[in-house]
Amino acid sequence: MVLYLLFYIVALYAYLTTVKSKQKNVNFLFYYFVCSTIFVGISDMLGGYDRYIYADLFNDVTNNIDNGGNIFQSFIFELYDKEIGYDFLNVAIAIITKNRYIFIFIVTVMIYTLLYRSFKQYVENYPFGVMLFLALMFFFTFTYLRQMLGVGIAWLSIKYIIQRRPWPFVGVMALAFLFHNSALIFFPMYFIPVRKFTKNTIITVMGLCLLIGLTPLPSAMFAAYGDVSDSGERAAGYVEDTSGFRIAYLIEACFFLFFILSKYRTIPNEPKRVVLLNMALAFCGILLFFIKSENGGRLGWYYLMGLFATLSYIASRCKKTAIHNVGLIVVCFFLFVRILVAWGIQLYPYKTFFTNGHREGDFIYEKYEYDQNYDKDKFYK
Repeated sequence: MVLYLLFYIVALYAYLTTVKSKQKNVNFLFYYFVCSTIFVGISDMLGGYDRYIYADLFNDVTNNIDNGGNIFQSFIFELYDKEIGYDFLNVAIAIITKNRYIFIFIVTVMIYTLLYRSFKQYVENYPFGVMLFLALMFFFTFTYLRQMLGVGIAWLSIKYIIQRRPWPFVGVMALAFLFHNSALIFFPMYFIPVRKFTKNTIITVMGLCLLIGLTPLPSAMFAAYGDVSDSGERAAGYVEDTSGFRIAYLIEACFFLFFILSKYRTIPNEPKRVVLLNMALAFCGILLFFIKSENGGRLGWYYLMGLFATLSYIASRCKKTAIHNVGLIVVCFFLFVRILVAWGIQLYPYKTFFTNGHREGDFIYEKYEYDQNYDKDKFYK
């Protein structure tokens, strides 16, 4: 657990000691993301069962290639029949390597490269933005590889929203959709007017999102989406009500709305900042809209860059020790530790794939390991 806490401590230290030199901030962001990429990419099947699923599908592709079979008969083309971008990425990597760990590392490098590009472009205060990233997204890069690729690609379209260029936006979103169909949730962002709404309007819209979220409408919407995309089973999974009411979503949305609205005047009325601001507000709205869905938070990931950019911009306009910033740091640390503790054995003790064997007590390994040869030799392929 200490290794993970160091990631937050380093970001906090960088924030408290940073100067206004942009060059120093850029260097910090670059090296921090390089270290994060390596840390996540070389971990040994940490994060949950999704890694085993993606690795199994990848190895199925490599087996088809080795046996001279038709790659289009690989199970991945049946399972993700609409997300052919991810399918062909598996084929491309399978030509380079047969090893699942190299596959995961390559995909992780792609994810963090995409994330780094957007952070560098839109986040004002990099250390502060990184703390938000650690609290809301970092751990999910271990396991939700396919959706993280979709998020990273979707963020490439933000500049086209700012520039009001619809066709490039549609092109990028189509690519993101081909990696993960959930990218569809980001498409309406283009149609949100590029202007600052009044606080009363924002509060009213958030209230409506919460009220609608308590009805069956969100589930019905995704059921309809599933029928259209032929992904009904997976679409239904996003709105499966396993918790009744996600109080954590309500608290999280209210916290971030409070921090944004309390410093609302500091955000300039210019296209770039307004688009990112509205993305941040949309993230809160999605949490409230899908408050009865276990996966509502995952749908909001596409809007997180707006939250990272907006809150870091506000933080850069306040003193480092201002109550507003201290409050955000505490909330971020709480969210970071909450996931770290909740996931437990899925994250620690940390282990890389450079040593054979598996961690004692890893129930995910016991349940989902599909090839025992990897336990004896991580590089047997």
